[in-house]
Amino acid sequence: MEMIGKVRRMHRRDKKSVREIARMTGLSRNTVAKWLEAPVTDRPQYRRAAMATKLTPFHDAIERALAADARRPKRERRTARALHEELKTAGYEGGYSRLNDFIRAWREGAGQAVHTTAFVPLAFELGEAFQFDWSEEGLVIGGVYRRLQLAHRRT
Repeated sequence: MEMIGKVRRMHRRDKKSVREIARMTGLSRNTVAKWLEAPVTDRPQYRRAAMATKLTPFHDAIERALAADARRPKRERRTARALHEELKTAGYEGGYSRLNDFIRAWREGAGQAVHTTAFVPLAFELGEAFQFDWSEEGLVIGGVYRRLQLAHRRT
């Protein structure tokens, strides 16, 4: 955005031509002319057309695997490397980094919806719920130190 502002100031305030601005900034004349004619709205962005990749036929399988893994305990989830090996056996010929980028984007977007939170009310009717907990305590019984596992219940 700074460069667009600089180009516009050079043209409007300093009365420089498109060719002079292009020479001074190192930009092409077409770019300078486009920036001078365009309305000032937001930062221009490069938009790449969506193209099919080697990973495209496997998107559904990867999403199913990631959704299943999201519900598993963390130690039982497959890594991106393990998913890459599974896909290679299924016929994927692409690279690991492309798969890793897809997994990262999925976890930031659709993967956020998979994680559900539980609602636990803070107030219960009498007899409706109780607390239960385990603990490990150390006691000296008859002069001998022992570790005991205890169950605690509170109604």
